[in-house]
Amino acid sequence: MDAPKLLAIALCLVVSTTLADPAAMNPGPGTWAQVGGDQGGSRYSPLTQIDRSNVWRLEKAWTWRHGEFARFPERRPFSGFHATPILLPEAAGGGLALCTPANRLVALDPVTGKERWSFDPQIQVTRAPKRLKCLGVTYWYDEQAPAGQQCAHRIFAGTNDRRLLAVDAATGKPCAAFGTNGQVDVNPLFASTQPAPSDPWGVQFSAPPVVVNGVLVIGHINNMKNQSASAPSGALRAFDARNGAFRWSFDPVPRSKEQAQAADWTPESMASTGGANAWSLLSVDDQRDLVFVPTSSAAPNWFGGTRPGDNRYANSVVALRGSTGEVVWSFQTVHHDVWDWDTPAQPLLVDVPRDGRKVPAVVVLTKQSLVFVLDRATGTPLFPVEERPVPTDGVAGDLLSKTQPFPVRPPPLMKTRLTPEDAWGLTFWDQNRCRDLIAGARHGDLYTPPSDKGWIMLPGSAGGMNWGSGAWDPERNLLVTNLSQIGLYLKLIPREQVPKADSFDPTRGAPMGPAGIIEGTPWAIEQRILLGPTMMPCTKPPWSALVGVDLAAGEIRWSVPLGTIDKLAPVPIPPLQWGAPVTGGPIVTAGGLVFIGATGDARLRAFDTETGAELWSTPLPTSAHANPMTYERDGRQFLVIAAGSHMFINAQTIDDYLVAYALPRKYLESRR
Repeated sequence: MDAPKLLAIALCLVVSTTLADPAAMNPGPGTWAQVGGDQGGSRYSPLTQIDRSNVWRLEKAWTWRHGEFARFPERRPFSGFHATPILLPEAAGGGLALCTPANRLVALDPVTGKERWSFDPQIQVTRAPKRLKCLGVTYWYDEQAPAGQQCAHRIFAGTNDRRLLAVDAATGKPCAAFGTNGQVDVNPLFASTQPAPSDPWGVQFSAPPVVVNGVLVIGHINNMKNQSASAPSGALRAFDARNGAFRWSFDPVPRSKEQAQAADWTPESMASTGGANAWSLLSVDDQRDLVFVPTSSAAPNWFGGTRPGDNRYANSVVALRGSTGEVVWSFQTVHHDVWDWDTPAQPLLVDVPRDGRKVPAVVVLTKQSLVFVLDRATGTPLFPVEERPVPTDGVAGDLLSKTQPFPVRPPPLMKTRLTPEDAWGLTFWDQNRCRDLIAGARHGDLYTPPSDKGWIMLPGSAGGMNWGSGAWDPERNLLVTNLSQIGLYLKLIPREQVPKADSFDPTRGAPMGPAGIIEGTPWAIEQRILLGPTMMPCTKPPWSALVGVDLAAGEIRWSVPLGTIDKLAPVPIPPLQWGAPVTGGPIVTAGGLVFIGATGDARLRAFDTETGAELWSTPLPTSAHANPMTYERDGRQFLVIAAGSHMFINAQTIDDYLVAYALPRKYLESRR
């Protein structure tokens, strides 16, 4: 063989042994490599060891506690433990990786729950919001790194005080080549982007970043959007995943007349409007070099007089080119949002049957309980979408959209109209009071305009669906999601009638919190859950549901109550299947099961994917408002969920548990 051929073979061998790492690039069927299960957020596992015949045998395998609230006791009532762990491939240490509310990064032994390593970024509490929160971390393998190099396998996370972290997945040691010793301070970028945060706690990172072809992309929570017309910009930012260098930014609100969506905005609103941020999880299609961004409403919530027009790209799913940040396509789910109906859920990247073939799709779940199914490459709806007339007679100075988009299929996943005749109560006294409350406020269908006389929203601003997203069973073409079916009573109040409250209070202007002034507008907002005198909802049970949707046909296959109210009721009642306050989401497995916590009654449940029948439940130390995850290690399938409660469901029970379940070893041995 001649020398050039020998040299070529040698180079191929070097590349294959130093760059290729099959275990990293193909983690295997028993793993859970991203918070949403995969980059497209399917929340599906092909594992079958736990199935419908044996799920009742599940037992607790181990418990881990982060112990962090002892350090920040004053933050405990406002925080919560809502992280979903990921399972690292063996080449990356094989640990169970997650974050705590104060952004400590941790790797646990997936079989025993023992801590292997942790990295504490020592967040500056004075620069962090009162509500500490972290939903998870992101794993990435650098295919260009030589085998064995530190940080070839790395974990990324954002912090409450707006830093990006990169640590070695196997050891937790900072990646020295990323930013400054493994950290990028994003605060200067926030400060230089107008509108800028007026307070250090105005924005925070909560959802994990994503990586698309070596580019790290992250959105953020905007804590001011409910309180100010000039809330901080919602710009999304991208960095080099290897060295942390800034790559690009995308602001859903245009800042110059040259931008494509500028025709929808006035010069004044382009300069002053913030929000439209992406606070939920992003999704990635590496093959198409696309990042799918769910954006929130433009600032402020509840009144749009300062931002006339449809406000694109707010309330949208925007497909961005990962390498450049350019817009490939967008789809808006709400025009000129004055209902706080952000796009809340991670876009699901799944293959949907259409005309005898599988079409790569994006499934968009909304707070309105609507499901939009779009072509992944173009954004074209796969089921028809109609622009239907809606009321436009809101408060003075606000120009509402004449139409709103409705998918023809699937239908809304819950009832979206509430009238006095629909009032429900545990007693006649309750029912009559609820009837009067609804009759005395503006009410009707979706998109009932805000009013200074009070108005009813069903679903409320928390959904419908929310950040817990949905799960996809590819064998059954079934989307499974949970939703809340509790209404809200809201009222716009002239701002001079409301004392200026503590702006540091995260409950200000929120449900059950004090009325909050909306700076830059004539208004303050009051929100409260639509309850009767005995503190039971005015809407007929169930108050939350788990729903299975056939996306081949665009039809609801089943809908069942989710949870019981007995633990939260102010009066003694039996554990009736009436649903419970809910936030969080499901996963599905090839074992024919849906697993979900999410309910305020502090239980973890399993449902039959085919029928929606509840097959198993177990009590948790406190309610679990994170998505569960599952993986296989040491011959056992584990089911893991964080149980930390929630400030808006029961702040008195906020805690710090991570709990794992598995089938008994003796049972598994008997099957061999």
